[in-house]
Amino acid sequence: MDNHKDIIIIGGGAAGFFAAINIAIKNPDLSVAILERGKVGLQKVKISGGGRCNVTHAEFIPADLTMNYPRGEKELLGPFHTFMTGDTISWFEERGVELKIEDDGRMFPVSDSSQTIIDCFLKESKNYGVEVLYNQSVTTIDTSDSIFKISTKATAFTCDKLVVATGSNSKIWNILEGLGHTIVKPVPSLFTFDIKDKRITNIPGVVAKDVEVKVLETNLVSTGPLLVTHVGLSAPAILKLSAFGAIELAKRDYKFKIQINFIQLSREVCIDALKSIKLDFAKKNIINSTQFDLPKRLWKNLVLASGISEFTKWADVNKNQLEHLSIQLTEAIFEVTGKSTFKEEFVTAGGVDLKEINFKTFESKVIPKLYFAGEVINVDAVTGGFNFQNAWTGAYIVSQSIGQ
Repeated sequence: MDNHKDIIIIGGGAAGFFAAINIAIKNPDLSVAILERGKVGLQKVKISGGGRCNVTHAEFIPADLTMNYPRGEKELLGPFHTFMTGDTISWFEERGVELKIEDDGRMFPVSDSSQTIIDCFLKESKNYGVEVLYNQSVTTIDTSDSIFKISTKATAFTCDKLVVATGSNSKIWNILEGLGHTIVKPVPSLFTFDIKDKRITNIPGVVAKDVEVKVLETNLVSTGPLLVTHVGLSAPAILKLSAFGAIELAKRDYKFKIQINFIQLSREVCIDALKSIKLDFAKKNIINSTQFDLPKRLWKNLVLASGISEFTKWADVNKNQLEHLSIQLTEAIFEVTGKSTFKEEFVTAGGVDLKEINFKTFESKVIPKLYFAGEVINVDAVTGGFNFQNAWTGAYIVSQSIGQ
């Protein structure tokens, strides 16, 4: 095996393969190799979207797309004008991988299998002569003598240009820090909230379609669906908070209080609505006449939490009870005691400081001919295919700049 390559990509994940393939397409005379630390690559692709691979999101305006990145919003605006959602769709379709849009905007392969994406990458790598080397865990990178010297646990390599696409990898971050880069300390980004509360403990699987959630004593607020889990709360309303509040919530050691408005009405408007409902449903039990399009089991628990018994009819409910029910519906307080990883997809805030990257090329400002793609840099997104879109965009721009 020739241990000198023109281009080496460290990291056999989504960004690494996408960069390698596009580099090889643009520069067919260059030798391109991927160093993957594991026995197989593309494992995050494999588990993404519950095994279906959430390739991207159907957002086609660059400025709107950037709004989904708590870290990277400003920096990605230019790159998204170069390569974004429509380009991603075209790239895969040109290779026989058709994507579909789901109701919430997420995009998956029509096959509903992440293996379709993996097979595409492996096939294209072979077609364009990309060498994929497994069990190559990088231990050192040396930048002396105008070339890169890379040692792995298995062997040593040299290359003229280097792309780091390792995602959230503390060992690689330590190496890059040793080379002079600033690393923003990583903290978890996408995670669910652990909550022990009798209002939700017996109703896992229940979804409230459109709620507002605030983290008390902060400016953090989000809206969207809310899912009750076996350990607490999840779904976009929570995951957006976890992403945009990643640093703040880490400082609080993931112990804080949230306020939920389950119906997105003010308490005053809610009370007025409840008074009208009281007249219209006078003879019915409150607990059995669900209102505001809430799930029945959630409505029941909120009614009971208001101090209203399961036998109380609307005609018999008093002003004080209506007040308490309005609070449960619009200003319910829950205590968060910790976090849980969202599915199997671990996303972090942190990585190479964005100030040290030229976002026209994704080249390091500290070390010439060193490039970055994907979550190795301090960019992360909310759930829905946005983290992959960052990977595709960065990797593509690297591929276009690296042969020049």
